[in-house]
Amino acid sequence: MGGAPTERELREEIVRVCRLMYERGYIVATEGNVSARLSEDCLLVTPSGLCKGLLSPEQLVVVDMEGRRIGPGPRPTTELAMHLEAYRRRPDIGAVVHAHPPITVALSIADLPLADQLLPELIVTLGSIPTAEYATPSTAEGAEAIGDLIRDHDALILPWHGTLTVGKDPLDAYFTLERVEHAARIALILRQLGRERPLPPEAVAKLLRMRSKPETNAPA
Repeated sequence: MGGAPTERELREEIVRVCRLMYERGYIVATEGNVSARLSEDCLLVTPSGLCKGLLSPEQLVVVDMEGRRIGPGPRPTTELAMHLEAYRRRPDIGAVVHAHPPITVALSIADLPLADQLLPELIVTLGSIPTAEYATPSTAEGAEAIGDLIRDHDALILPWHGTLTVGKDPLDAYFTLERVEHAARIALILRQLGRERPLPPEAVAKLLRMRSKPETNAPA
């Protein structure tokens, strides 16, 4: 696809991401929300109160950068303030995904660390994955909790709640969600095995240098 996506293409991509999250158990029922930049002045966001795995492109909502709905449609996600804060802090991003991946959530409740510094691929692609302060879902607290962290990270853990991931488009932000839950699964397995073997500091430093080079791709 050449050039910027059309509104129809962006709607279809958001719906595709919502279905992937639902089918893989990262959200259930009416949980989760996705947004994408439609232009400099407005966003395309998922609605509140509807099952994201069953959405149609027409059910997505257009809002301005103050969160006001543009035109007809259902009520936008109740987590909109958190999305808007991410866009304000990160003019480079094109999409935000909020999900409730179960293993990541369970580790956050148990106050167990994620295996983000054990996996070369994760170090190169994401660096570290910090945990924000707890915030009451669907309130302004969510925006406050992510504000400083999202400036320098593409993935955050929201304790007791889920994850917030960002990217150049909805699929990119979704793939970051997959990486986070994959790391959480490995962390859980390590706990079950009763041991872990961290990478040597010099290996981590080398991977971080790879991350700092824009032309470097993640190990594949």
